[in-house]
Amino acid sequence: MDAKTGSISGGCPFTGDNDMRKLFGRTNRDWWPDSLDLGPLTQHGQTVDPMGEDYDYCEAFNALDYTSLKEDLKALMTDSQEWWPADYGHYGPFFIRMAWHAAGTYRTGDGRGGASSGQQRFAPLNSWPDNGNLDKARRLLWPIKKKYGKHISWADLFVLTGNMAIESMGGPVFGFGGGRKDVFEPETVYWGTEEEWVDEGVATRIIPDEGKALENPLAAIQMGLIYVNPEGPGGNPHDAEGMARDMRETFARMAMNDEETVALTAGGHAFGKCHGAKPADTFGKAPEGENLHTMGFGWLTDPEEIGKGHITTSGIEGAWTPNPTEWGNDYFRLLFKYEYELTESPAGAKQWTPIDPEEADMAPDARDPNKKVPTIMTTADMALKRDPEYRKISERFRDDQAALDDAFARAWFKLTHRDMGPKVRYLGPDVPSEDLIWQDPIPAGKEASPSAVADFKAKVLDSGLTVAELVRTAFASASTYRKSDHRGGANGAHIRFDEIKNWDVNDAAEIDKVLGKLDGLRGDMSMADAIVLAGAAAVEKAAKDGGFDIEVPVSTGRGDATEDQFDSESWEPLEPFADGFRNYLRTKATVKTEDMLIDRSDLLNLSVPEMTALLGGMRVLGAVSKHADHGDTIGVLTEKPGVLSNDFFVNLLDMGTAWEVVDESGDEEFVGRCRLKGEEKWRATRTDLVFGSNSQLRAVAEVYAEDGNEEKFARDFVKAWTKVMEADRFDLEYAKYHK
Repeated sequence: MDAKTGSISGGCPFTGDNDMRKLFGRTNRDWWPDSLDLGPLTQHGQTVDPMGEDYDYCEAFNALDYTSLKEDLKALMTDSQEWWPADYGHYGPFFIRMAWHAAGTYRTGDGRGGASSGQQRFAPLNSWPDNGNLDKARRLLWPIKKKYGKHISWADLFVLTGNMAIESMGGPVFGFGGGRKDVFEPETVYWGTEEEWVDEGVATRIIPDEGKALENPLAAIQMGLIYVNPEGPGGNPHDAEGMARDMRETFARMAMNDEETVALTAGGHAFGKCHGAKPADTFGKAPEGENLHTMGFGWLTDPEEIGKGHITTSGIEGAWTPNPTEWGNDYFRLLFKYEYELTESPAGAKQWTPIDPEEADMAPDARDPNKKVPTIMTTADMALKRDPEYRKISERFRDDQAALDDAFARAWFKLTHRDMGPKVRYLGPDVPSEDLIWQDPIPAGKEASPSAVADFKAKVLDSGLTVAELVRTAFASASTYRKSDHRGGANGAHIRFDEIKNWDVNDAAEIDKVLGKLDGLRGDMSMADAIVLAGAAAVEKAAKDGGFDIEVPVSTGRGDATEDQFDSESWEPLEPFADGFRNYLRTKATVKTEDMLIDRSDLLNLSVPEMTALLGGMRVLGAVSKHADHGDTIGVLTEKPGVLSNDFFVNLLDMGTAWEVVDESGDEEFVGRCRLKGEEKWRATRTDLVFGSNSQLRAVAEVYAEDGNEEKFARDFVKAWTKVMEADRFDLEYAKYHK
């Protein structure tokens, strides 16, 4: 990891026990076995989304009375409710925390987490210790959500409320983009394998002395935290070096560099207070495990206490500044003005208190404005003073308010929009005009005419490039896409850049060869379009050679990103450790190779039939990785590679073939031998054989192997191929919303 840029290097994201739990983690049923199971109602493709297929959220958002919504949110900030009163008479800090924690789960390793689908409403996030009492923040918003209904999603409302909270307290806001569509069930995200939460004594995930690093794709330091343990690594407040290390690592994995980390920490802590008025054992269970009559509330105490204090969330008690509902520079002023001593909150949490503070530098009591209490700092706050690099940035912000204003506004915008993908997906009147490098900007392309497309395809097929070369290159370009944060894809032609082209899964020499040929044929067509069209031409030829006249649909108008628009370090986490579609595995991992295929298929937004058809087609087209340890023909179960046929499934399921492990492969490579004569017929990997061994995948594979389904397979492959090639065309999808 580069501490200055916040970039992390790639690596195996799958370490530990060799089972599915390592890939997908503990489920909600593991954590809360008595919770209601809706699984039987979601079988066979049944949806849990009540809005229906005709509902268009982007269209609904564009019809929102946006100004009135913002006015209602601003009014809510100071409309203190008896059932959950506002600290200092202002809900702003509470809502900032809600928005921050909704967005802060994002991680660069797989692009999952973040605010884009409103996941904070569901377990496990709604019951993480770090999200304590945010169930109340969401209920405070319910009357407004009810009022505006389908026109504002919970996901957008969380972020917009955070913005309005900052504005209402005089803080700087860079902008807001809407368009986050709600989901209605927990998403499958690997949050870790630990069986205890952070408040149950779980150690940090980084232990240098034991050679233990934070595994990919995780970003939080402990189970149940958004970022780091504010008391220190593993709760140790004296480990200053470890605290800075943990902050630098986890914020980097959430796409933040050192300056953004300091700005966010200081900016967020300019507002509000920590809550540790009573020990944690004085309140009840988290929302997901509470009794039915609590109606989704958790962390409850004696009803008589509600309204007198919010008891405990982090366990730390106190405000950071003497003006907890006003934006300013008191945070840095106090951090450097005083020496701090280690103390304990009423809940027993380790925190730091200024020595001999002046009365003017003390904070008002959250319930009694006439009472003064000492301010506090967490061990994480102290890292901004203790760590040399953080200190330089902190001192600059202390002395330059305008610099802090700008840095915080930009970092907050990045925090709350990082998982939305290209800027074209942002909706509303507050979208900033400035293009930001982390949005992966791409120049507008030019649509090609049908005649130009036909002429180009003909030239490609006459160029001497093979079907496998063209298919591999197009797939290498487009398959970088991941639905989690909408990054990657063919648009922009990032495959041209050495940092992507030289990924181990790719054959850089072959890509140079293909792109060189296409560059001489494309005329004024973008390279991004040329790559996809060339792949389409190859697939059409392969289908025709298989006896099927199938057109591969391609939308043109992609643009080519420039070097200045390409942030190579932020693309590092997109490099695949395994790509089952190209039969690629960097090295043997502790998670099964076929499990990694499922994970990659999920990121490509593929269904089981789409995954199956796409893989089978890639095999018979010979489009396997040349860099795989298995060689460049393994899994190509056909005598006529380059022809789009169902041979992969026919030969995989052939009862005349017996499969056995190749000894030196460690159960990654297999040889298929004739049952009668014993001679070798095929070589395959775990990724290939799972389509014959897994009962559900075999059922789909049998459909594609059946006599009479040859054309069905070819057409299903083309549909799956097209889905991958077109996955990132948000410029087309969202054009109607920007008119």
